[in-house]
Order: sequence, then structure tokens, then C-alpha cells
Amino acid sequence: MGDKHMQHRTWRRLVKTAAALTIVFGLGTTSLTACSSAPAPVKTTQKSKQAKAASKRKAVAKREKAEAKARKAEAKARKAKEAAAKAAEKAAAEKKAAAKQAAAKQAQAEQNLASLKYQGTQTININGGRPTFTAADLSTQRGTWQRFADLDSFNRAVDAEALMNKAMMPTAEREPLTWDPTGWHNKKLKSGYLYNRSHLIGYQLTGQNNNPKNLITGTRSLNSPEMLRFEDDIAYFMKTNPKAYVRYSVRPVYRGNNLLASGVHMMAQGIGASGLSFNIYIFNVEAGVTINYADGTSVVSAAATSAAAQPASGRASTPRAPAASAAHAPVARGNMTTGTTGKIVGNRNSKIYHLPGQAGYRMNSSNAVYFATEQQAIAAGYRKSQR
Repeated sequence: MGDKHMQHRTWRRLVKTAAALTIVFGLGTTSLTACSSAPAPVKTTQKSKQAKAASKRKAVAKREKAEAKARKAEAKARKAKEAAAKAAEKAAAEKKAAAKQAAAKQAQAEQNLASLKYQGTQTININGGRPTFTAADLSTQRGTWQRFADLDSFNRAVDAEALMNKAMMPTAEREPLTWDPTGWHNKKLKSGYLYNRSHLIGYQLTGQNNNPKNLITGTRSLNSPEMLRFEDDIAYFMKTNPKAYVRYSVRPVYRGNNLLASGVHMMAQGIGASGLSFNIYIFNVEAGVTINYADGTSVVSAAATSAAAQPASGRASTPRAPAASAAHAPVARGNMTTGTTGKIVGNRNSKIYHLPGQAGYRMNSSNAVYFATEQQAIAAGYRKSQR
């Protein structure tokens, strides 16, 4: 009995010991498992950091690449801007040089004209009668315009330029002129007044009237018929070609500091229609009168002096022309005979011939040259009136 009890107790101890050992081993396994699993989170964190670092490096590289590209584009744009600025500067310099060269050329041309001697023909062709406008001068992109240069230091009108068409022609009657241009020392001649207030661009073309920049002192013959006949041609062209343009330039030519122009240089070119083109110079002279171009004073021959203008001493007086004196008034008619001839009549001053019934057919007989046929008139250097 006692032995069995002892065996039972021993067995119970063994069971407890086995149980304890089981627990101990179990805990040890758990601990080992836990210990073996611990490094995993550390490995994951390192990879995450490495990925973030790589992503950051990639972003930095991308940003640096973009910045480099931007700097390159900026440098390219700056270079292009500098090149454009240099090109613009060069173009401006070339334009300035061209303008200076053109001005020098114009001044030389005017000096050449001013040095011309009047030899009996009041109107002469320049450059064979061909205008010298450039392509830019003939551009119609801006539409019609007219420009008058400021009076120079001697108070002289110096230049009138225009691109005209029919729409610019005035419909109102011209008002009397009141401005006295430089060199205005008028006097009465047998055939009328010596001087007219002469428009550079005639009133009938653009309506400019009492504009000091558009008025010079011109002899009666310079004003009419010489300037007037060319203005009439322009007016006729614009009326018959209402959609066409006319580029027009009128420049008085002075010798040195003279107050009275030696003559007038006129150029015109039709644009959009044919039939109008001239480049001429008109001498500012009057038959029977010796003119002092320095100030516009004059000495009139006895044949040209008006009887009413001669005082008892025999010296010619110098009355002022009425303010209403037309800048393009018709020539004083005198003894009219041409209207009854029935012949072709040419104006020896304007070199234009007229048929019976045409405007201008009746004229002062002292200016008339008669022809039996148009062929004779043309052969003599006359052209047919367009009106």
C-alpha cells in the first residue's frame, strides 16, 4: 500500500514536471519565434527610406533639368531679343542713313535746279518728265493724306506732299487769301498784277487755302497758266478716275537765303489708272520784269508797266494787290481774238493746244499760236487739252 502511494506520488510529480517542461519549452519556442521575427520591420523601414530618397533624388534631378531647360530657353530668348534689338538698331541706322542720303540727294537736286538759268522756256522737264517716287512713296495703305512742312527759319514755305483722290476735292467756293508769303512786293503791270499768292497744292485739289505752309509768292505766269495747267490735269484725272489716287509733290526752290523762290518743282503720278505722270520745273519769272529774288522787289520795263501805275516821276509804283486776288486766277484776257478763228489754237506758254469748243479755247491773242491740224500742233511740241 505504501509502495503504491509512493508510485502514485512519483507519477504525479513526473506529470507536473512534464507539464512544466511543456510550458517552458512552449515559451521558449514563442520567444524564439518572436526573436526571429523582430528584424522584419527594420528591413521594411530601410527600403521605404531608400525609396523616398530615390524619389527625392529623382525629383531634384527633374527639377534641375527643368531649371536648366528654363535657363537655356531664357538665354535663347535673351539672345533672340538682343539680336532683334541689334537688327532694329541696324534698321533704324540704315533708315536714318537712307533718309540723310535722300535729303542730301534732294538738297543737291534742288541746288541744281536753283542754279538753272531761264532761257525762254518757263516750264522744263526733269528726269525726262518721269517722276522719281519710290515704291514706299506710292503706297496707298494709309489712304489719302496731305502734309505740309513747317515754315523754315526765313518763314518760307518749303514742301507740300499728298496722296489724293476725288473725295478730297472741295465743293465750296474758295475764300479770299490774306496771307502774304515771303518776297511779297506786288505791283501792277499792264497785263495785271506781277505776283499771285500761289498755292503749292492748288485749292481745287484738296481745299487748302489760307495755309501759310502752302503759299508762296509766285509770278502771275508761274501761277497761271503754268502751275494751273498741271493742276487741271490732276483734277481731270481724279474726276474721271474716282477710285484712283494721285501722289503729288510740290517744292519751291530757293537759291540760298532768297525770300522769293527761283521756281517750283512739281511731280505727280497716277496710281490705279494710267494717264497722269509728270516731273517738271517752272521758273518763277515774268516777261518784262527784272526780279530781285533776295527780297521779291522788281524793276518793270516800260513796255510792261501799267499806265495807271506810273507816277509823274516815271517810276513804277508798287500797290498792294487786293486780298481777294486769286492764287490761281485766270490770265488777264486782253484782246480776245481766238474764239473767232475756227482754227486749232495753242498756248505758247503752256504748250497745250485747244480745239474749238474746248475749255481754254478763248485766250489772250498774244499767247496764241494757230494750227490748221492737230498733227501740226503735235509736231510743234504741243499736246491736246484734256478738258
